[in-house]
Amino acid sequence: MPELPEVETISRGVDARVRGDQIVEAWFSGHPQPFKTPPELQAKGLEGCVILNVHRTGKHIVCELGPRPEGKATVTPGSKPAAQWIVHLGMTGRLLVTTPAGPVANHTHARLRLASGREIRFVDPRRFGRLELIDLALKPAFRGAGKEPLTIGAEEFAALFRCRKLAIKAALLNQSLLTGVGNIYADESLFRAGIRPRRRAGRLTRAELERLRLALQSVLQHAIRLGGSSVSDYVDADGVRGFFQLEHCVYLRTGEPCRICKTPIHRILLAGRGTHYCPNCQH
Repeated sequence: MPELPEVETISRGVDARVRGDQIVEAWFSGHPQPFKTPPELQAKGLEGCVILNVHRTGKHIVCELGPRPEGKATVTPGSKPAAQWIVHLGMTGRLLVTTPAGPVANHTHARLRLASGREIRFVDPRRFGRLELIDLALKPAFRGAGKEPLTIGAEEFAALFRCRKLAIKAALLNQSLLTGVGNIYADESLFRAGIRPRRRAGRLTRAELERLRLALQSVLQHAIRLGGSSVSDYVDADGVRGFFQLEHCVYLRTGEPCRICKTPIHRILLAGRGTHYCPNCQH
């Protein structure tokens, strides 16, 4: 599943290409799984809207939408959104910006034709992704359940894990605590912080938690700079793979030598997820 760096990369790419563009026509497939809002209601609500901006909230891509002012060719900067189109990529989802002449991939479930001549396409072979349209006159704006890991401070981060009995790896994956962190970046940040994934979250010292917070933010920021990790189906808004998988220290490196101490990387199952760590560097 795409995690925070991958979703951030896609959001930035889509925003750079379609900000200020108008949705002329919206088409959706007949498969019901990807739609939290019925497709006919999404099409009706999207057509005619202007894309004010595109950003990430947790693992979700949020397109802020507004009407084009009457008689004006462009939208005034800072215009207040009237609706949000929420895209969750699920396990294999892709959000691409292309031209109408570009080949239509199998499992394309949404095509938004824009006034500029571009198209936004949502492709999802396994149909675990979700598309939702929120009318902000009727519902509150979309918010992530947990804290934002890129900006959380030391005190707030430590408070998340205080007295918690679950393993720190499981705590990092809990989206109600930190939103956007998944299996890849939990493993990689724990390695860089020197903490074993089975350690009880509530027993970590303040110094260990601060090392973990800084490691997590460093890993996420570096992964964003490299366009995310392409270990499965992930590509960015242009269909280009990321490069951070080339710098993984533990994730999916079972049996390979640790990049620091040469000890073979171990794999265990923790909270139902494959978990990778170095038994020598992590304590």
